[in-house]
Amino acid sequence: MKNSELIISRGLDGEDPEDRADTGPDVELRQLIFGEAQHGLRLDQALVGLVPEFSRSYLQQLIDLGAVTVNGVVLRKASARVKAADRGAIELRPTPQSQAFKPEAMALEITYQDEHLMVVNKAAGLVVHPAPGNWSGTLLNGLLAHDAGALNLPRAGIVHRLDKDTSGLMVVARTRPVMDALVRAIAAREVGRQYLALAHRPWVGSSRREIDLPIGRDPRNRLRMAVVDVSQHPGKPARTDFELLQNCDLGCLVRCTLHTGRTHQIRVHMAAIGHPLVADALYGGSAAAGLQRQALHACRLVFTHPVTQQAMLFQAALPDDLKQALSQWGLSYTQP
Repeated sequence: MKNSELIISRGLDGEDPEDRADTGPDVELRQLIFGEAQHGLRLDQALVGLVPEFSRSYLQQLIDLGAVTVNGVVLRKASARVKAADRGAIELRPTPQSQAFKPEAMALEITYQDEHLMVVNKAAGLVVHPAPGNWSGTLLNGLLAHDAGALNLPRAGIVHRLDKDTSGLMVVARTRPVMDALVRAIAAREVGRQYLALAHRPWVGSSRREIDLPIGRDPRNRLRMAVVDVSQHPGKPARTDFELLQNCDLGCLVRCTLHTGRTHQIRVHMAAIGHPLVADALYGGSAAAGLQRQALHACRLVFTHPVTQQAMLFQAALPDDLKQALSQWGLSYTQP
């Protein structure tokens, strides 16, 4: 068989798929015949050639869900090899990932909004972008419901992220030119971002410290990031400035200024200098002062408006849980 063949079956309701493009069922069954072009390929690679209108990622999701059979056997490994003349079937159906980019109405604290961009004060516990374990209920879903135009933008206009349990300010684009401009500004380090962190152990020494240590995937735990020796492990430059605001016997309140934007940067750098964040179990912190989430808040955001060229400055007060934590430790914070 010189050429691959793809036989499109009728839908489960008996209608031709062409006739139900707008209102068809959630599942479409396609019969497959693997040809010489697919001989010896991984299953996911072979499916890309036979069902080219779908992404490899989506096809891998279907494989994981048991929606692909070859010669009557369900194959759940994308790495399985196929042969010419093998016959199979694939159920094209929604997956959690494929349904992730849907509007979901939710209460969002919009600090500022114009026709070009908005600034959101994200609550702790809110995931920014759909990912395994959180395919719905994210900030992205809320933005799609808040602004219909977000459907036309990659990632609904999100240009930078905060960790799930970090609260505070984020800028979000509302048009593609502004999104591109903000991404460039962040890459050029023209967007100022400051955080407040409550950390274990009292601060010792100079009240100001500049930490310039590269960060990469922790070679001993792939779920974490770490300060790494780039001569031995992959890593990227990372710089954070720290300023002690208040001290107590149990810990310290620190202002953190990012100069780069590496994953978990503040958390990694604080842990590296012996001050893991309160309740940040991933990096050596523990629950304290009534907090069950990492004690990190994006309090200040500064940038130049990409359209008006106006200097924009936003500040977000500490959320109640961090205020109560400071009070328990005898600390306080006054927004400048």
